[in-house]
Amino acid sequence: MDKNVIKILLIEDNPGDVRLIEEILRESKTSGFELESADRLSAGIKFLEKKRFDIVLLDLGLPDSQGIYAVLRIVESFPAMPVIVLTGLSDEAVGLDAISKGAQDYLTKGHIDGNLLVRCLRYSLERKRIEEEKEKLIKELRDALGKIKTLNGLLPICASCKKIRDDKGYWNQIESYIKEHSEAEFSHGICPDCAEKFYPDYYKGGKK
Repeated sequence: MDKNVIKILLIEDNPGDVRLIEEILRESKTSGFELESADRLSAGIKFLEKKRFDIVLLDLGLPDSQGIYAVLRIVESFPAMPVIVLTGLSDEAVGLDAISKGAQDYLTKGHIDGNLLVRCLRYSLERKRIEEEKEKLIKELRDALGKIKTLNGLLPICASCKKIRDDKGYWNQIESYIKEHSEAEFSHGICPDCAEKFYPDYYKGGKK
């Protein structure tokens, strides 16, 4: 199967609206869409459980579901699935409410054309992808922070060589001690004071 094909599930009980969406996609200059439809929310849920879809077009006035419930059901059951809501002419407030509940966007029936539909589909897919990447990064950050072993309390450190005495009484290099007690990584360089102390000729020549 072509990975570039966007598989759309249209959950809509009005045959005229189904045909209209089919025609709009068929006549669109942008190819690469595959449409299947279900006339009930329950039937749409079964489709989503058995087949792979990339996005859902969802009517809010279905025989077995009215209003925002259908959005909540799909978002809760299939959180990775982007949803675009189809609303009536006077349901803009419902469309905005659907977005606040997890839908990616809404389209008003009677005002849908090819460019608008294709743009909405592609933008919704991209927004969902960005959301998932953001959530993944946040989770990875939280996991990383959760694994960090923080250093606290008094650390016995040698005033001369700067080694740290561990709990067993052994003296360790400070890098070794910190590595064992945290997720820190080290890179080594030399500060100006040490450069002047240990490499005076090189340091003075570098200052000229």
